[in-house]
Amino acid sequence: MNILEQINSWARNSIGLKLVSIGILTLLLLIPASMVQSSIGEREVRSKDVVREIAEKWGAQQTLTGPILTIPFQVHTTNEQGKTATRISYAHFLPETLSLTGKVTPEVRHRGIYQAVLYNSKLTIEGTLFRPDFSPWNIKPEDILWNGATISLGIPDMHGIKNALTLVWNGRSYPFNPGIESPNPVGSGVSVRVPVESGTTAFSISVDLNGSESLSFHPLGKVTQVALESPWRSPSFQGSFLPEEQHVTDHGFTARWKILHLNRNYPQQWIDKDASIEGSSFGVSLLVPADQYQQTFRSAKYASLFIVLTFLTLFFIEILNRKRLHPIQYLLTGCAIVLFYSLLLSLSEQMSFGAAYLLAGGAIVTVVGGYAWGIWGSWRLTGIVVSLIAVLYTYLYALLQTEDYTLLIGNLGLLSILTVVMYL
Repeated sequence: MNILEQINSWARNSIGLKLVSIGILTLLLLIPASMVQSSIGEREVRSKDVVREIAEKWGAQQTLTGPILTIPFQVHTTNEQGKTATRISYAHFLPETLSLTGKVTPEVRHRGIYQAVLYNSKLTIEGTLFRPDFSPWNIKPEDILWNGATISLGIPDMHGIKNALTLVWNGRSYPFNPGIESPNPVGSGVSVRVPVESGTTAFSISVDLNGSESLSFHPLGKVTQVALESPWRSPSFQGSFLPEEQHVTDHGFTARWKILHLNRNYPQQWIDKDASIEGSSFGVSLLVPADQYQQTFRSAKYASLFIVLTFLTLFFIEILNRKRLHPIQYLLTGCAIVLFYSLLLSLSEQMSFGAAYLLAGGAIVTVVGGYAWGIWGSWRLTGIVVSLIAVLYTYLYALLQTEDYTLLIGNLGLLSILTVVMYL
């Protein structure tokens, strides 16, 4: 045997060279795998754009703020020349008690293959307000402009208002007007002028409001109580405060909050912009359990592991059963593994994720199994390859469905794989 023949024989039979070639093929296959992940991200962005377009016409995320009583007053200043200038400042007063009760009715709207979670909320706002006290600021009674007193209710997206809003103020009705009449912590919403009377004033407002994804509130009362109910089965309670009571069943959820003014970082009354109510909101999000894009993206993260394990299986079959494989056969098998994630993405947009996963996994197992039979013509070896891929897909699906135990299941799986490889 001449030197060239010896080199060719060594190249064909060298385990080290085979492992190097497998490593190179694995790295090459990571390129299309990353392209699939990018495609999943693009489709998810498109889905969010569609949801945003639907929400713009129905109502975006809503955060109710108020009611807030705002009263203007005069401030007199004297300059060095002795001239007196007068400007208007605004004092803001929050309710003594504030109670919000209502029902949130969800609705899923579709546009093509995309869906958006919308809702209609029917809320009743009730509470009491004490007559404003300007004495802490040493403001003279004659400088207070009582006729300019307004009640403001903050609503971020005015598209969501379904019916006329009316304030019942000490038994008399006052219709709200769009916009905030005076400088106010509320950026967008409705307001109305009201008479300020002595003693305690009771108020109520009925709100019929559309929105999407989440509904939140600001705890503006000295005591704020919120009670919500909804047939939505997967709520996510969010914000600065969690409910004191919550019950989530297959028929929906109920939740109750009780928040004191001591639990937040702003007072019951202030002047101009001396206080900010931002950062104190709380409420509920109509959570959509991990959608098809999130689950497909999570599954695509395991592409490299699937490729490596499949190649290791082929490698051990090759060296233990003396069944030689060409690098192109490794490459074609790896392409089928990568194609699974693209196939899963396209199918999951048309049906449930579970059904899409079953069809995509079954298709790849069938293709790879048929290819293995064509290569070896052995039911035993084909069964080994098919069984491995089927077990991997089953294992991955379990990981996707048990998010709380992903780390534990993942490590146990890796330990089992390492044990098998070491044994072989």
